[in-house]
Order: sequence, then C-alpha cells, then structure tokens
Amino acid sequence: MTYAANTEVSPDRSRAEIERTLRRYGANAFMYGWEGARAMIGFQVQGRRYRIALPLPPRDSPEFALTPARRQRRGAPAIQASWQQATRQRWRALALWIKAVLEAAEAGITSIEEALQPFVMLPGGQTVGEWMAPQIEVAYRTGRMPPMLPMLPAPREEAKEDA
Repeated sequence: MTYAANTEVSPDRSRAEIERTLRRYGANAFMYGWEGARAMIGFQVQGRRYRIALPLPPRDSPEFALTPARRQRRGAPAIQASWQQATRQRWRALALWIKAVLEAAEAGITSIEEALQPFVMLPGGQTVGEWMAPQIEVAYRTGRMPPMLPMLPAPREEAKEDA
C-alpha cells in the first residue's frame, strides 16, 4: 500500500508543511520550483545548501488512463483526477520523509549533514549524489576504489612489495 494514496492534502499545503518543518529544525532559507514532470525544493540549514528533486508523475502516463482494475478507459476528468491524486501522494511522502530525517537528527540517530548528504549542493550546481553516482557505479563495476587523495600519484607496485 502506498503511503497517502488517498490523501486530500494539496501539494501547496504539503509544501507549506515542509517549509514550516524545515524552519522548525533550523533552516534559514527555502525555495520551491518546478519544470515539466519534476518539482524541486531547496533550503539552507547550518550553512549548507540542499536541493531535493521530486519526480512528478507524467500527465500522459498510461497508468492514469485506465481504472485500477485496468478494465475500462477513463475519461479526461477522471484521468486528471487520478494524476492529481498521484501528485498529492508524492508531496505527502516527501513531507513525511523530511520530518523523519530531521527528527532522526534531533534524536541523535544521525546528523542532518549525514542524512541529507546526497542533496548537498556543490559549487558547480550538482548535488553530492549527482556527482558521486557515476563514481560509485564505476567502483562497483571495476572493483576498484578511486584514490583517497586524487592529487597524489598512485603507489608503485614495488613500493608495496618493500613494505
């Protein structure tokens, strides 16, 4: 069962709740925007800037055109209502996740920095997660870790044997 699958809470109310929650946990900046099938929030906590993208369901997704039993095609108003429901659900899930992360940090289970690390904005505009994902993929595919200090030359094989 999908969390908040039947919610009536609007995306606007969920965004406002997210903003209030972030402020309560120390955020001193907040922004929201959207483009196509993606919404985004950005905020700053303890001097770090974060960006979280929220993929929204595409309006033309076939999942909205059919009834849940997939037996009948829906009309345009029902398709729109189904899409709006899916959008409300995703915003509620994001609000819940943000509350859970910040409460876990407050309880000492993790820190805000650790919990939100993939969403930290880097100077080039990427998030840490966007920057690291390709490197993690290469490490798993090749079985080799990138050097801890990339500015240093890799150790020579004979140096390892001398040790």
